[in-house]
Amino acid sequence: MKKAILAVILGGLALNAMAVDNPWQVRARAVHINPADKSDPVGGTGASDRIGVSDKTIPEVDITYFVTPNISAELVLTYPQKHDVYLDGKTIGTFKHLPPTLLAQYHFSPSSQFSPYVGVGVNWTTFSKNKILDGAGSLEHDSFGLALQAGVDYKLDKNWSLNLDIKKVQIRSDVLIAGAKASKVKVDPVLLGVGVGYRF
Repeated sequence: MKKAILAVILGGLALNAMAVDNPWQVRARAVHINPADKSDPVGGTGASDRIGVSDKTIPEVDITYFVTPNISAELVLTYPQKHDVYLDGKTIGTFKHLPPTLLAQYHFSPSSQFSPYVGVGVNWTTFSKNKILDGAGSLEHDSFGLALQAGVDYKLDKNWSLNLDIKKVQIRSDVLIAGAKASKVKVDPVLLGVGVGYRF
């Protein structure tokens, strides 16, 4: 029985390997980050004194591996990005963040020229080089959250494709002033990306 089960598993893996001729895909995108700009009032003072984070357009690279023609895993990468921080509309400093994201994807019609997909995964964001309130303030160093995705690939030929992609990513952090928690900011951005992909 064990040998039979092992044979079925190995056979399935072999068929899968044959089904996915070109399992790797790399995309380059231009991505616009639109933060939600939601936060608790700073110091609990009331409805005003809320913290916001600037919009930004960034370069992004993702690496996708197709486990089957329909199912893939995608790793989204960029370099540390600098954002302005606002308090009631006034700039109070800057910070950098690095937000790699790992997603499991389902492609609805992978053999078609027009191939939509959805994804779900996790985001890990680390904050660095906080320069808020002349160094008196900072953001927490790490954030873990959910990531949702929808997109479409438009195939130009066997290897090249155009891509449109939208993601909603959960990024949240405590705001510290003089070492004490003063607020909690929900960056929670929507990321709209366009780019090109190469399958090999």
